[in-house]
Amino acid sequence: MNEANGPVALLRRIRVWLVLFIVCLVLSGLTAFPLVTELRLTEEALTSWASPVGELFPGLMEWIVRVGDGLDTADAQHPFLLYGTDWLAFAHLVIAVAFYGPYRDPVRNIWVIEFGMIACVGIIPLALICGPIRGIPFWWSVIDMSFGVLGIVPLLVVRRMIRRLEAAQAAQAGPPVQSVPAGQAGQAGQAGPPGAGAPAPQVVGGP
Repeated sequence: MNEANGPVALLRRIRVWLVLFIVCLVLSGLTAFPLVTELRLTEEALTSWASPVGELFPGLMEWIVRVGDGLDTADAQHPFLLYGTDWLAFAHLVIAVAFYGPYRDPVRNIWVIEFGMIACVGIIPLALICGPIRGIPFWWSVIDMSFGVLGIVPLLVVRRMIRRLEAAQAAQAGPPVQSVPAGQAGQAGQAGPPGAGAPAPQVVGGP
């Protein structure tokens, strides 16, 4: 096995991918807290230095204004509604912590990677079902679904490398040693060449 595919190199690459994934989860969580401020800044940007974007995508501009108005109303009159997005942010941070398990021991905690892959797949039906119910534009649901598609790619790469790491560690450890029951071990130790266990012939006295 060459060094590039050895256990140490594989573990290093797995951890790099996992750090990238954890950082993205943490950023997604932290940016879900200041939604009101973020929408105000986005709206200001689309009407000033980023106005060409707003002019090129008028639907985007209209949606940002609508969402910003809704958040301003909720923040002023019903701030408890934003408590739900606080829990959304917290969930991202908790999931990010879970990925520290495969960072420490990828082979033993590969189930966390598979859990993340299931979550990424689940984003698509969630967006397709809940989006129309909540009045979300379809193109925005497509953006939401893209997070699942983009999120599952590094997880697929990491899962494949973990399987390779598992095989490399098994090959390095060598074949497993088979244990022999105590009773059989004793009998095996007493065993000798054929006839060794037979009683020695007795010499009869002479004439």
